Amino acid sequence: MALVYDGAFQVLKVADMGSYSNNGYVLADPESRECYIVDAPDGIERLLAEAEPFHIKGCLLTHTHPDHIAGYARLIEAADVPVAVHADDEARLSAPPSLRLNDGDTLYIGNTKVQVLHTPGHTPGGVCLVVDGCLISGDTLFPGGPGFTRSREDFQQVVRNITERLLTLPEDTLVLPGHGADTTIAEAKREYTAFAARSHPDDLHGHVHWLTS
Repeated sequence: MALVYDGAFQVLKVADMGSYSNNGYVLADPESRECYIVDAPDGIERLLAEAEPFHIKGCLLTHTHPDHIAGYARLIEAADVPVAVHADDEARLSAPPSLRLNDGDTLYIGNTKVQVLHTPGHTPGGVCLVVDGCLISGDTLFPGGPGFTRSREDFQQVVRNITERLLTLPEDTLVLPGHGADTTIAEAKREYTAFAARSHPDDLHGHVHWLTS
């Protein structure tokens, strides 16, 4: 566990969850003692243990690729908390979610706002969460580029969401992805600018890296 953000609210990161080294997060308000957990990878017990000092308001799923929901069934068994996901991704769940996340929704932990952004491309129902100075980016945006896409159209869609919705956030925003290391909006903008300055195949998709693709 690592406390990766400590301000008006706190973000605790649980790294290397499951065989795909997922990141799970606890978004916590130290005053009200409320929190949300983000994603349900294998090893969900680790995430629940970090959230134990708080009242868990729910689990927010950034998307429902198998590695991000491998602990979903155990979460439902172990904790009586609502689970929220975008409607376009809920079909992969083994049991219906309690809530649906919609673009523009605002959730609260204490007095802190958590804004939901629908950012499809990696999956149809992928979402990002904006809270204070942080972006929980799921598999939409990583250091170095976007998440994997299965078609030219998906890649173009995820790039539009990144450039129009994420890179417009303040440059000092901390980006916390679904796997691996953190980055910032300033660094993501720098990398994307280098990518956009080069020509690329019309059918570009798959694993794309801003600096080498």
